[in-house]
Amino acid sequence: MIRVLGMLLATMCMALPAMAQDYPNRPVKIIVPFASGGPADLYARFLGQRLQDALGQSFVVEDRPGGGSVIGTDAVAKSAPDGYTLLMMSNTHTVNESLIPNKPFQLLRDFAPIAPVNYSDLLLVVHPSVPAKTLKELLDLAKAKPGAMNYASSGPGTPYHMAGELFKAMAGVDIVHVPYKGSSGARTDIVGGQVQMMFDAITTMAQQARAGKVRAIATTGKVRSDVTPEVPTVAEAGVPGYEATIWLGLMAPAGTPKPIIDKLNAAITRIVNQPDVRAAWTQQGAVPMTMSPEEFDRYLRDDIAKWANVVKVARIKVD
Repeated sequence: MIRVLGMLLATMCMALPAMAQDYPNRPVKIIVPFASGGPADLYARFLGQRLQDALGQSFVVEDRPGGGSVIGTDAVAKSAPDGYTLLMMSNTHTVNESLIPNKPFQLLRDFAPIAPVNYSDLLLVVHPSVPAKTLKELLDLAKAKPGAMNYASSGPGTPYHMAGELFKAMAGVDIVHVPYKGSSGARTDIVGGQVQMMFDAITTMAQQARAGKVRAIATTGKVRSDVTPEVPTVAEAGVPGYEATIWLGLMAPAGTPKPIIDKLNAAITRIVNQPDVRAAWTQQGAVPMTMSPEEFDRYLRDDIAKWANVVKVARIKVD
């Protein structure tokens, strides 16, 4: 009996590398649990095309928004762990581990980290009708009329929501959160004047600011962005220590064979290190990220702990 089990184990060990060598032999689906038009959707499609070129199979992107990313994420968690259904995730997922504890999944129990993709600063913008041209003027306006101003986000737990709540806590202002089902709707309404403020990825909002459709007030990184060098950071303009970003990564259902995880990680690392990719992303305001699956796992655990502390200290709740 022991001999038979040993032979089965040896056969399985031999099969795993062969599985990775043959992978992928049919189309791979990347589920984006956010609405179309946002950074996760855009970079998933970019990455999918490059992975298709590198690995010789189609990588099909499917947007499945809803529930603050829970619906699409749960669909991936329930998928076969064979490398043919992947999750495009963001720091929404690390935030939701403490903000939405009663989800049908747990991130690090039900998913295997593959690789990070990139990160970018956010841009704090207001509609041109708001009588504030600097962060100080915006803070004065908000403090003069507590609860009168509002800010849009792409939904509870998203980087745009958390950036707003962190801003409220650190600046000591009372502004009302207006959650949308996706960033596209929020973006449309800030441009249309239905909402007054928004923190949005600089990769998607800088163009609207240049066109005069919104007014850029500040960026959220540690230093000014090369995309908008004339715009100060929130920290230098009046809220010391403030920092918020959006980052993206790829995960697979837990139990996905390690050789497949490693093959995808290697392919993604090669893609984000390509000079043309780095140049294009830098121009957009996105910074490539590279880590091994093990390093990405540690990064996720640290980010979960960081945001759990922010949620607790700032008393952030789902609207």
